[in-house]
Amino acid sequence: MKLLLDENLSDRIISQITDLYPESVHVKTLALIQSEDLLIWEYAKANNFVIVSKDSDFHQRSILYGHPPKFIYLRIGNCPTSRIVQILRNNYATIIQFYNTEQESILVLT
Repeated sequence: MKLLLDENLSDRIISQITDLYPESVHVKTLALIQSEDLLIWEYAKANNFVIVSKDSDFHQRSILYGHPPKFIYLRIGNCPTSRIVQILRNNYATIIQFYNTEQESILVLT
């Protein structure tokens, strides 16, 4: 499973999660910083990524259009990068289960 981290998350997270989520990338790596959400959405859809963001716009888009792509909504305020890494690592089994279910489009993590 590949995660696509939105620009509201640090690109430093990637190096700390690739052992669990190989081929994951940050939008910065793909030159998608400050891109419209639709462009990021379409890129994720075309390239089989799961979007990870704190952006409620992706949440709304996911409700309206379903998946693909799937969306992991981090409902957390400002916090250290280490906390986001911890959330993604601690919820690995939940994230895999979410990825493998056909019914769910959104996973909310706090």
